[in-house]
Amino acid sequence: MRYISTRGQAPALNFEDVLLAGLASDGGLYVPENLPRFTQEEIASWAGLPYHELAFRVMRPFVTGSIADADFKKILEETYGAFAHNAVAPLRQLNGNEWVLELFHGPTLAFKDFALQLLGRLLDHVLSKRGERVVIMGATSGDTGSAAIEGCKACEHVDIFIMHPHNRVSEVQRRQMTTILGENIHNIAVEGNFDDCQEMVKASFADQGFLKGTRLVAVNSINWARIMAQIVYYFHAALQLGAPARSVAFSVPTGNFGDIFAGYLARNMGLPISQLIVATNRNDILHRFMSGNQYVKDTLHPTLSPSMDIMVSSNFERLLFDLHGRNGAAIASLMDTFKQGGGFSVEEDRWTEARKLFDSLAVDDVATCETIAEVYKECGELLDPHTAIGVRAARECRRSLATPMVTLGTAHPVKFPEAVEKAGVGQAPALPPHLADLFQREERCTVLPNDLKQIQAFVSQHGNRGKPL
Repeated sequence: MRYISTRGQAPALNFEDVLLAGLASDGGLYVPENLPRFTQEEIASWAGLPYHELAFRVMRPFVTGSIADADFKKILEETYGAFAHNAVAPLRQLNGNEWVLELFHGPTLAFKDFALQLLGRLLDHVLSKRGERVVIMGATSGDTGSAAIEGCKACEHVDIFIMHPHNRVSEVQRRQMTTILGENIHNIAVEGNFDDCQEMVKASFADQGFLKGTRLVAVNSINWARIMAQIVYYFHAALQLGAPARSVAFSVPTGNFGDIFAGYLARNMGLPISQLIVATNRNDILHRFMSGNQYVKDTLHPTLSPSMDIMVSSNFERLLFDLHGRNGAAIASLMDTFKQGGGFSVEEDRWTEARKLFDSLAVDDVATCETIAEVYKECGELLDPHTAIGVRAARECRRSLATPMVTLGTAHPVKFPEAVEKAGVGQAPALPPHLADLFQREERCTVLPNDLKQIQAFVSQHGNRGKPL
């Protein structure tokens, strides 16, 4: 399997190199040169497989030539064996043909665990083989950071630096990051918003001279391995609901477009998905594109669903690449237009093509709380605010009541007590046993200004297990 850049100028790489590269050298994102496609018979034969075995069958084509089958199987079994529910991603029924796919049974109670628990193990495997050491530099709007730290904390060959927007993540989200202590773990609270953090990550990848020879690795959803891992649970859910003999629709809470892009890929790999709904909050750049062909930056607003407080959706470029016939030069020009002017529209026929599969809805905080209360009253299920946005979008945008509708349950409600309390359904549930003492644990975090040079100086000074790089 070879991978190419969405901007067409970077060299094609194998999986191992893409895992370590993150962002392509031309500023683009890596995608498979050719997407594997499964027959309906193959997909049907996977029904009832344990999650890790299904994951092997779905992901194997992406790593062929880089990781031996036996090693990959062992990595997957270890990754998903650490989840708290035997089903790994259980389906919960809300009503007759409406479901929530619970993706929060991993160590940090969020869907990011599916990819980042795997990513940490893949990195350790590849770096051990190569005898290399790397620096992870990531930005988080809440959940990526804790999942990345949890997934990579035991990696012998990694120093990890995670930036989050100061005072703009929930307390549980912050403590899940800042209470994991280790010489190779560094939390940075940036006096800015998530997009500021993300921009500094991208700028650091573009010029890595401050690392003095060590290379950067991405854990944000720009890293192809994250997208790859998320494809699996679309197959997992659809198989339980009768696929491939029947099609399934999905509503996906998303800010960075990575999770829903995985669903788009699952469909292109042969899974019968009839509809994908982009569910987002007040920071609605994706909704404005899907509903009106306007991809334009706006002011970023803090909300009760902070993991989607994002105004520039990094993975959207991967969809644009397909919509433009995989023309790298066209994407490079489009991204330059966006950088210079803050927005763009695409040709009408390309936008119309996207609308054949995608619908969207932006849900404000009031409607989010209303949905939490509504679902709790209907069936006793307590939703986190992101999942509530997904359910609201599913109910307003679904095209067919006969098609099973699955909302991706992206986080455990315990992570967002403010939203639960505002919804008027009582206090958020207690933390699970492995996090019961979270509020008593020591925190370690450094607050830094929104300044690239100061961030890079901190990374350079504290890398290599506390020794300057």
